[in-house]
Amino acid sequence: MHTAVAPARRAQRDREVAQSVIAACVHCGFCNATCPTYQVLGSELEGPRGRIYLMKSLLEQQAALAEPVVSHLDHCLSCLACETTCPSGVRYSHLVDAARHWIESEYPRPLAQRLQRKLLAQVLPYPARMRRALGLAALARPIAALLPRALLPGALRTMLDLAPRRLPAQDGSGRSGVHPAQGTRRARVALLTGCAQQVLGPHINAATVRLLTRLGCEVVIPAGQGCCGALVYHMGDRPGSLPHMRRNIALWSRELAGAGLDAILINTSGCGSVVKDYGHIFRDDPEAAPQAVRVAALTRDITEFLAELGWPAGARAPRPLKVAYHDACSLQHGQKVRRQPRDLLRAAGFELVEVPEGHLCCGSAGTYNILQPHVAAQLGRQKGEAIALVRPEAVAMGNLGCMEQIGRYTPLPVVHTVELLDWAAGGAMPAALA
Repeated sequence: MHTAVAPARRAQRDREVAQSVIAACVHCGFCNATCPTYQVLGSELEGPRGRIYLMKSLLEQQAALAEPVVSHLDHCLSCLACETTCPSGVRYSHLVDAARHWIESEYPRPLAQRLQRKLLAQVLPYPARMRRALGLAALARPIAALLPRALLPGALRTMLDLAPRRLPAQDGSGRSGVHPAQGTRRARVALLTGCAQQVLGPHINAATVRLLTRLGCEVVIPAGQGCCGALVYHMGDRPGSLPHMRRNIALWSRELAGAGLDAILINTSGCGSVVKDYGHIFRDDPEAAPQAVRVAALTRDITEFLAELGWPAGARAPRPLKVAYHDACSLQHGQKVRRQPRDLLRAAGFELVEVPEGHLCCGSAGTYNILQPHVAAQLGRQKGEAIALVRPEAVAMGNLGCMEQIGRYTPLPVVHTVELLDWAAGGAMPAALA
């Protein structure tokens, strides 16, 4: 059971949050210099400052919730480079999330958009459904290739094009349950295995469990744990996202009340940014708020926790490897985690090179590359070209969405940071490098 927050009260609180965020903005325009969509689309209304003006006009009811306004807000990646750049500390993320929730509740989107968003919300957070959907995509792709482009809706063609051709094998290493520490136990942690990652990146979860247990951590993966709610939340569907969040909060709180937890670990940074924000999201729910705040305070990106734990002396990569490290936006801008993954990879013996203009988004951004494929493709190409300039042997990052997106725009092996660290600590070579 939980206490429902009246829609009118929630709308009022959203307006209060929006007003406080807008009041902090001094309209200096520094944010536009690092905004990917401003650079790609070249319009003031496609940058953070312009979008803040739009949201202010909506809030003060000086502008109607019409298609051009919605389109400008839809184009926002929520990469939060603007938050990193802003000298006034504007929490743009809270403003744009509130605006998107408002749009989804008040704006009648065209039928095709509604169907596409509904399909994504009903498939992506559920691993079993996602596996079935990708199986159907594999069957439909040859048929779609024979049809004239005019006969296949653009949204459907985009989803078929982006669906992976092959799914990685499931080895059971990231299964629910308690994975005991090897040797003396140093910590007890919960690991979020995610939703899409269970389908597209089970090897990431497996490598994480292997590495943590080898370093003396007992790893708990609660049965029934699932989507963190981020994918649906960032599409503006707050009612659809909250049940996912509540379930995980309840499961982690049960572990905290039982054998206890030293941390809640996330190895997909897009999830981590939202879980760390649970306290804000549930601020008006008197029953859920205390647990949400505690969960958020315990949440760490996997590289944050490993840096706190300390990298073991002598754990080094079996062979030299020149690695380009890609900063996922949700990690560098959303969580302000930049130093830890770099320090760990260097300590593990990898040669690190920096990607030019690393502050810019790759175009993944959750469901963005599905909903806004043209802008996403341009950003993906730019990221692939930037990576090629530094001539690495592989590309590492801490977010599944980035891995899927960047893998389309570079011929290089794309691996998760934790896969390299697991290899350096005695695990198997990442399959992408074999």
